[in-house]
Amino acid sequence: MSPTFHAFRVRNFRLYATGAIVSNVGTWMQRVAQDWLVLELTHSGTALGIVTGLQFAPALLIGPYAGLVADRFPKRKLLQITQVWMGIAALTLGVMTVTGVVEPWHVFVIAFLFGIGTAFDAPARQSFVVEMVGRDDLSNAVGLNSASFNAARLIGPGLAGLLIHWIGTGPVIIINGFSYAAVILSLRLMRTAELHTPKVAARDKGMIRDGMRYLWRRPDLMMVLVTVAFAGMFGLNFQLTSALMAVEAFHKGAGEYGILGSILAIGSLAGALLAARRVRIRARMVIGAAIAFGLLEVVSAIMPSYLTFALILPLVGLASLTMLTTANATMQLSIEPTMRGRVMALYMTVLMGGTTIGSPLIGFVGQELGARWSLIVGGGLTSLGAIASVLYFSHRRGISIRPHLLPRPRLEILPQTELLADKAVVDVPVKETGPRVA
Repeated sequence: MSPTFHAFRVRNFRLYATGAIVSNVGTWMQRVAQDWLVLELTHSGTALGIVTGLQFAPALLIGPYAGLVADRFPKRKLLQITQVWMGIAALTLGVMTVTGVVEPWHVFVIAFLFGIGTAFDAPARQSFVVEMVGRDDLSNAVGLNSASFNAARLIGPGLAGLLIHWIGTGPVIIINGFSYAAVILSLRLMRTAELHTPKVAARDKGMIRDGMRYLWRRPDLMMVLVTVAFAGMFGLNFQLTSALMAVEAFHKGAGEYGILGSILAIGSLAGALLAARRVRIRARMVIGAAIAFGLLEVVSAIMPSYLTFALILPLVGLASLTMLTTANATMQLSIEPTMRGRVMALYMTVLMGGTTIGSPLIGFVGQELGARWSLIVGGGLTSLGAIASVLYFSHRRGISIRPHLLPRPRLEILPQTELLADKAVVDVPVKETGPRVA
């Protein structure tokens, strides 16, 4: 089998990926339909921003607790519960829309409830990948998951636009509600004996605090986390910056703005597929991709025309997905299994929460200084943040981000020497407290 699709040799992952592509297309369809519904009901951009904020707010409020739940309970069962929760939320909104009783506050409440489901789903879904495919194929599986998401991003919005025109907003949202059944079915058809399921974490006081302390005592992971945080806050604001560039810099309409999103998704899809081919995972690749991503955003800001701006967007998408998929795999391969849910919850909280916090700041820069400056400032801070992260955390514990990995020393903090006896290599330097072990 091609190295790009190597993880598909695992039956459980094939089932999961099939259900995920159906659900991802439905999710992108609902995003378009929900935004259109809000605009129909309120004719207000502020209301649209409120809905988006409410949908992401639970990730900030309960993200660490959701990670604890992912460590405390079987992830396969937890994912089935979250799919049912989000499906019910989508079906409720769709039915209310079809029957004509929906009001703006209904959309606000349901968006928040949907966000609660997403907050619990994200850490469980992220950490369940390694249980399906094992550590050797984790990087490939993460890349294929990203490819699925971006393929759905190419298909979903356009399909939603056609269906909204043909059958209306409500039915499109209802379609997404039923799409979660594909994931539930794929989870139920899995062979549980073939899953690499670790023991669930025992219940104890201060488990969330333990997860935070675990991260802080791992400067190699903190370096990746801070790099992703800068990118999330300042760089990953494509919807905002592309809209500003299309309208203000190039004086284009909604159609041309939509084309920019599809072009960016092409680069993201290419980046995900390239990441799926990568066997060796290196911490330096996260840093290098983040710096390249920031610099490409700055270069895109000075493009003289709509065409040249569009031509560079695939490179921006490729760099951003290389950074995100490599960071995701690095985090998962470097942590103790019983900590995986809590650590990945903190990772997703930083990534999604950073975008929520940074987007208004970048929007303010674009409003006051011009559209091009939103990209210059966002990209510049992304690159500078990655460089600062390397300098600070390397100095703190003497981290090396060289590509090779020497035999592991005995660990001062975590007994996970056996976890690195794999083909996938991650740079996880630690403080040596005793003689080296084989």
